[in-house]
Amino acid sequence: MNAGALPLRIGTRGSPLALKQAALVRERLVAAHPALAAPDAIRIETIRTTGDKVQDRPLAEIGGKGLFSKEIEEALLEGRIDLAVHSMKDMETVLRPGLAIAAMLEREDPRDALLAREGRSVATLPQGAVVGSASLRRRAQLLAARPDLSVVMLRGNVGTRLEKLASGAVDATILAIAGLKRLGMADRATAILAPEEMLPAAGQGAIGVEIRADDPRCRDWLATIDHAPTRIAVAAERACLAALDGSCRTPIAVFAEPVESGRLRLRSLLALPDGSKVHRDDRTGDARDSAALGRAAGEALRGKAEPAFFDAMKH
Repeated sequence: MNAGALPLRIGTRGSPLALKQAALVRERLVAAHPALAAPDAIRIETIRTTGDKVQDRPLAEIGGKGLFSKEIEEALLEGRIDLAVHSMKDMETVLRPGLAIAAMLEREDPRDALLAREGRSVATLPQGAVVGSASLRRRAQLLAARPDLSVVMLRGNVGTRLEKLASGAVDATILAIAGLKRLGMADRATAILAPEEMLPAAGQGAIGVEIRADDPRCRDWLATIDHAPTRIAVAAERACLAALDGSCRTPIAVFAEPVESGRLRLRSLLALPDGSKVHRDDRTGDARDSAALGRAAGEALRGKAEPAFFDAMKH
């Protein structure tokens, strides 16, 4: 890229975590390309999304998780920014035409963290404890393990959720440990939940960088910071979601991890929102075709679920 094409404009949400993630992308680009080390070579543009503006309703009611990326993607398509930085777990299963994920940074710890006033695991939370979460995936798994819990809607950035916990509005909440680590707040976690206790969301812990599909300039820059093992694992997870037609109305968890040379283990689940029924799949496959592994898992889960199961999730 010649100097006339600078600054490189990175679009992101304005939350502390989103800005930290954009800064991480900038750091990786500068480390890989000395030409980008000049003070004004990279500019971070904050874009307020609908998901940030509307905080009093579940995402499923206002349009789904794409509301955290819609305005940013529009800026990208219109040429107002050159790159968009996203949490991969917030991305729609199918990208908008004309856009592509050109790189993923090395994945941070994908697990969920429990933050609780009492109890050091889901099993040891007090009887009838109030747990704040906006995630249907977390809600379903919590209620499957502990039907006595009261799971209430809790949205907002990490700071907002921690304030609700500190004030006693909720007894516990669950957050991605990746976000807490990036914000230097990992010590706030009461416990990190193993996948056996709380299976993560597809793409959790992974940062994706989106570009216009017809922009070879940015694609070349980003190729140097792409972490292939993360991209391969997330491809399996997103393929599973796609096979299930996953949305914010559907409690789905899916997590891929390397288990031996060239192979991935993929664990996934599909649940009713109240946790009364959970279907699980656990398989390994060739990492070279991780998307096929994900599709097979999604199709297997779909085959296990009764038609009424999917009908229930539409309402």
